Amino acid sequence: MRFLVLGRGLQGSACAFDLLRQPGVTEVRLADLDVTALPAFLPTDDARLVPVHLDVRQHEAVLREFAQVDVVLSAIPYYFNGPLAALAVQAGVSFADLGGNTEIVFEQKALHDAAVAKGVTVVPDTGLAPGMVNVLAEHGIASLDTVERVQLFVGGLPQHPEPPLNYQIVYSIEGVLDYYTTRSWVVRGGERVQVDALSEVEPVVFDAPVGTLEAFHTAGGLSTMAWRHAGRIPSMEYKTLRYPGHARLMADMRALGLFDTEPVDVKGARVSPRDAFIATVGPKLRKPDGRDLVALRVLVTGTKGGAPATRRYDLLDRYDEAHGITAMMRVTGYTLAITGRMLAERTLAPGVHTMDECVPAVPYIAALAERGIVVQVH
Repeated sequence: MRFLVLGRGLQGSACAFDLLRQPGVTEVRLADLDVTALPAFLPTDDARLVPVHLDVRQHEAVLREFAQVDVVLSAIPYYFNGPLAALAVQAGVSFADLGGNTEIVFEQKALHDAAVAKGVTVVPDTGLAPGMVNVLAEHGIASLDTVERVQLFVGGLPQHPEPPLNYQIVYSIEGVLDYYTTRSWVVRGGERVQVDALSEVEPVVFDAPVGTLEAFHTAGGLSTMAWRHAGRIPSMEYKTLRYPGHARLMADMRALGLFDTEPVDVKGARVSPRDAFIATVGPKLRKPDGRDLVALRVLVTGTKGGAPATRRYDLLDRYDEAHGITAMMRVTGYTLAITGRMLAERTLAPGVHTMDECVPAVPYIAALAERGIVVQVH
């Protein structure tokens, strides 16, 4: 099995690391604009790991790389994934990405018939949320006779929070601000509607030492499930988890205009408030020695055999001290790698499908457990 991983950042490197530990993998090509400095946990002495200089905007070069592998896995910004998926179908190679933007997913969905004709599979939104949570939610939905409510909760958090935000960057502060300013699709009364980010804060309690967290709306976590299940399930929503008080602070800063993208005049210079915020606050939230954790809960409520029933899925994953890999890298990058292996083994049907539409939950949960990522199913 030969893989091309696009992006040598946190998630892409974690994906490559996981692939190289799996049997039957003969080559992992790790591509980026700059591959001169790779993370220390990657086995650079392993001949199967091949760093590749690649600009994904150069489509002819991309097609040449695609022709050398069985599966392409994208861990680069979401806005590249529409064209890359189209190139993968053109090249006749299966493709998965971390996604995170539902509009792009629908763009990729338009490639379904062409992918079927080529016998390849495209899986967008193959990360944690969207991704893992959607597979678990779909498993819960399928296990009940009727479903009244689906709730998804996910958060990447510091193990040792520091005020005032009690937060550390575990992927991209730009992405965090997008989530905090974009309205979220939910299902209410069976209808698809939008709600404000950072709204409807509620407590979610985990076992000690994590304890009580707060949950609030952010965009993207439901992916296309809000469209698939509208009219069939009365209530569906995705919320982000943080330590208590975080949402109020971020909402106040948003209200003051600090997340706005329209430039303002600052002593004769035009400056975007968001850019200034990122430049000022970002370095303070990057904690190289910080240890993170990922908290997840999925609740599916309905009936089974005529009686009320709830399916609950819990996950608490922590920083890997042995390899220096964050919990967020594990649950996201490893999920991309697990899906990639399923693509290489051709266990997923040709076409364009999100994870909840095509990834079987039982072997997926087992694959996570093999990596020490344990989902508790209640």
